[in-house]
Amino acid sequence: MIEWIIILLLSFFLGIVLLLYILQEKKIESRAREIFENWRIAERVDLEEWKKGELERLSDEKARVLFGSWRVSEEVEIRNDAVKRSQSVIRGKVTEHLLPFFPDFPYNPKDARFLGSPIDLVIFDGLSEGILREIVFVEIKAGKKTSLSFSEREVRSCVQEKRIGYSLIHIASQNVD
Repeated sequence: MIEWIIILLLSFFLGIVLLLYILQEKKIESRAREIFENWRIAERVDLEEWKKGELERLSDEKARVLFGSWRVSEEVEIRNDAVKRSQSVIRGKVTEHLLPFFPDFPYNPKDARFLGSPIDLVIFDGLSEGILREIVFVEIKAGKKTSLSFSEREVRSCVQEKRIGYSLIHIASQNVD
């Protein structure tokens, strides 16, 4: 009978140890699952942050590349436009200088004097023939822009309102030894 009691006690202790083992195993498994889930969440967050950073880096790089190519093409366009404008200005200046020698110019080229600014030409009509008939201020406009500048309008206004004068300035000669 003692043997049965010992077997029963041993079975009881074995049952308790087994129960404690199962409970501990569940705790360990639960803790392992919790650690794994936390790790998976942290990895997912890290991955999302990396993706976001990589996306920003790639979009910044693409923006830099696009801006660089845009800038290069715009510089080419700006340079071409500057060359065209420069050529137009040069053509205009050459035309202003040569206009008195064109066949359809209404005055004698010998009577024309080039000023350039604010009026292109002053015509002393008839001066080369010895009979000055009139003095004409000429502004030459070529191309698309035919409006007068502020200073050109001011000169035109003075002429139209006959606010014109003549002045003789005499400079005394000095002896330089």
